[in-house]
Amino acid sequence: MGTLRDLQYALQEKIEELRQRDALIDELELELDQKDELIQRLQNELDKYRSVIRPATAQQVQAQQQSLVLQPDQHRSKRQAISAEPTACDISDLCHVTLPFYPKSPESKELIKEAILDNDFMKNLELSQIQEIVDCMYPVDYGKDSCIIKEGDVGSLVFVMEEGKVEVTKEGMKLCTMGPGKVFGELAILYNCTRTATVQTLTHVKLWAIDRQCFQTIMMRTGLIKHAEYMDFLKSVPTFQSLPEETLSKLADVMEEVSLYPPPRLLLWEWPCKYSNQTLSLRS
Repeated sequence: MGTLRDLQYALQEKIEELRQRDALIDELELELDQKDELIQRLQNELDKYRSVIRPATAQQVQAQQQSLVLQPDQHRSKRQAISAEPTACDISDLCHVTLPFYPKSPESKELIKEAILDNDFMKNLELSQIQEIVDCMYPVDYGKDSCIIKEGDVGSLVFVMEEGKVEVTKEGMKLCTMGPGKVFGELAILYNCTRTATVQTLTHVKLWAIDRQCFQTIMMRTGLIKHAEYMDFLKSVPTFQSLPEETLSKLADVMEEVSLYPPPRLLLWEWPCKYSNQTLSLRS
């Protein structure tokens, strides 16, 4: 009988131990779910800020121009701010810059637009920016076995492939092949870095290209116009009218537009942008 009681006691201990382990597993799974949600939120924020996703504001443009004056013997460091900025940094100057326009078929325009929206580094661009990029892209053809991009070179063009096939290699190792509807060469345009891979044609290819200066003129003009819109909006808000210009500029730098459907019921102010057809709002 003593042996049976011992076995029953040991069984109860094991059952209790299993219950404790189950409770611990449930707790750890809950903690894991919470961490997954945090990672997802941080990843979304990273996607939002990593690329061009935030156009340059007036203060950022000035800071970038001061920091990007390189001496002839200096080397460019990786992943700095966008380089080779246009010389005009005033909104009135940029608004009067005439960008090149190259006619395209509706199919080509849609292909370029979809390629940009499918690219991890460019998908967060505003539709107005994408439209300007589409209009400014010009056609480029390469024959079979041609080198479009060479690893380590300084890049000044970003491409969208319309026809053909290319092979991407890094340090002599094949990474992938790409066909129509793909963007490549964007890292050297978005960041101050050299080409990170080599791209060589496998067939005759037809590409659309845009140069760095044209691309960044579009980015800067959008950023300055947005900054001016936000400044005018903040100055129209009674609560902010007593704030100094510098403080308003800092507020404008961190403002973001959010579209809410249906619109919020509680609106304190609404202000029509004189630069666009949008409406900026502050709500309680």
